[in-house]
Amino acid sequence: MSILVQKYGGSSLSDLERLSAVADKVVATREAGHDVVVVVSAMGDSTDELLEMARELAGSPSRRELDMLLSVGERISMALLSIAIQERGYEAVSLTGSQCGIITTHNHSNARIMDVRPFRVQDELELGRIVIVAGYQGTSYRREVTTLGRGGSDTTAVALAAALGADACEIYSDVEGVFSADPRAVLSAKQLLELSHEEMLEMARSGARVLNEQAVEFARRAKIALYARKTHSPSTRGTVVRPDGFHERVERAEMGQPAVAVSHIERGVHIQAGESADEVIALLGERDCVVCEWTPEQRCELFLDTENVHDLEDISAKLRALGDDVTVERAGLVSVVGQGIGGQTRWVRQGHKVVKEAGIKPLSLAISLSRLSWIIQTADVKRALGALHDLFISMDVKPAHHAPSLEADS
Repeated sequence: MSILVQKYGGSSLSDLERLSAVADKVVATREAGHDVVVVVSAMGDSTDELLEMARELAGSPSRRELDMLLSVGERISMALLSIAIQERGYEAVSLTGSQCGIITTHNHSNARIMDVRPFRVQDELELGRIVIVAGYQGTSYRREVTTLGRGGSDTTAVALAAALGADACEIYSDVEGVFSADPRAVLSAKQLLELSHEEMLEMARSGARVLNEQAVEFARRAKIALYARKTHSPSTRGTVVRPDGFHERVERAEMGQPAVAVSHIERGVHIQAGESADEVIALLGERDCVVCEWTPEQRCELFLDTENVHDLEDISAKLRALGDDVTVERAGLVSVVGQGIGGQTRWVRQGHKVVKEAGIKPLSLAISLSRLSWIIQTADVKRALGALHDLFISMDVKPAHHAPSLEADS
């Protein structure tokens, strides 16, 4: 039988009623003729609740102990779902990340998967069982429990799909799919039916929460299609993410629309340094940052997403201790994503103009080939998000042949 990997987020498992509905979906998938591997997140807000308990005991809890604590949530989900499936007459077995052979780096709270050795999963599938896996976790090469950071259950699912040679990986959550912006912040945001891996990667890197960056990167390398869908919904269309060559991109190109989406991060820090630039880069280590500028031994400027930084106070203190030339301030990030958008100055100019017209003074601007990212004050994030979405996604952008020259604004 073909192998199908499904991942269910915390909102899909927030109580026993919803968990039972997920069990029904899993059984239906099996009855449709697939071998099924299910990856689960922790139930509801249980991860946040565990983290809050740790912070009541210590201002900056040990990252190693946090991994031991937070990995418990997914284990509860996997055992309960396995019990529910068994009650429906099917054999099921729950496995932790380490039992599945997920080997990670030793970077606690934000580890990356180095290798997947799914021998136990394959053995259980051969025995005809539905396999339920605890997402978000693995074991390091030092045999320590590690967690994979925000969206880590997505990464678990796609990494297993790649290692098992699965036909596809379905990511179920509480939203219909991927949108052109967060629909809670931009009412005019529209669902995107098709995306390339590259487009989704840039969106994930700049704040889109539907799919995890590392998960999309695994899918891109393994050429696995990802289907982002709403769990408890009669519609199963959702959004498909796979290699290039889609009708939607052709239509956008024909209409002169340079962007696919506008994403944002509300909680982050803007870091600047002079002569301490190299020390700042070294201290941040493997943390994912948007780099605006880095001139070794002279200057650096970057943005750090703090969504998954559990030791922010500690890291901020260490940064400031490097020298008087280092500044750390809270900030947000708004990014416009589209293949080639950073390669034409007219898009930079039009985007920067609309941000300033909205009464926003950007702290900095980072440009890459497929993304334009403005670092701004946190209070201005949603206003900038709406303004840039109106410009780039709602088709108010001037066609290429009408774009003014650079000299026109000088």
